[in-house]
Amino acid sequence: MNSPLLQLLVLAGIAIFLILRLKSVLGTRDGFEDPARRQQAADNTQRRENFEVIEGGPDYDILDNVPEGSDAADALAQMKRVEPSFGVGEFLQGARGAYEMILMAFERGTLEDVTPFLSEDVYEAFAQVVDSRQEQGLSVEAEFLGVRETRLTAATFDQQTNSAEITVRFVGELTSVVRDANGEIIEGNATQPKRQKDSWTFERIMGSGDPNWRLVATGE
Repeated sequence: MNSPLLQLLVLAGIAIFLILRLKSVLGTRDGFEDPARRQQAADNTQRRENFEVIEGGPDYDILDNVPEGSDAADALAQMKRVEPSFGVGEFLQGARGAYEMILMAFERGTLEDVTPFLSEDVYEAFAQVVDSRQEQGLSVEAEFLGVRETRLTAATFDQQTNSAEITVRFVGELTSVVRDANGEIIEGNATQPKRQKDSWTFERIMGSGDPNWRLVATGE
């Protein structure tokens, strides 16, 4: 075998060795991997590593709504221990529906429709406003357009009584006008939507047979 051919075979062997070595170090990749997708995967991994472990694993039903390690997260976890069927997401959906129902009952003066969902104090406060409007001969025409925001802002749990309280911030949109005894509009605009911002606190005894959450406090 002549010298040039021998050199060629040696170089070919070295090239093959280097290729195999590079594959073992770098690995292989088929197709194009979106950088954004890689970053999202990394963020998701970090998110799962950082989230609080509740009952043997991260409870995203809680941690998607309140900060990790917060008092609210701890309170919600305690609620679930007492009543495993309780879900934060389901509660917020129900609270959203209750907000529309109670708000419209207040606007229209039909509080009897929502009495089971109001504490005695809240009912009396609402009823005083409704009675005052009626005494003045005023009536309200309102139409609910939708909820723009539903956000859990606080949660507490009393281990002695199993009493749970959850505060939710709502931003609703509706049209509303107030008419006097002659039917004349004295406040509002029937065609101009307005934003309604409220912070409502709901209460319930976890593990009890009564499934209803009651509105116990209101604010802005």
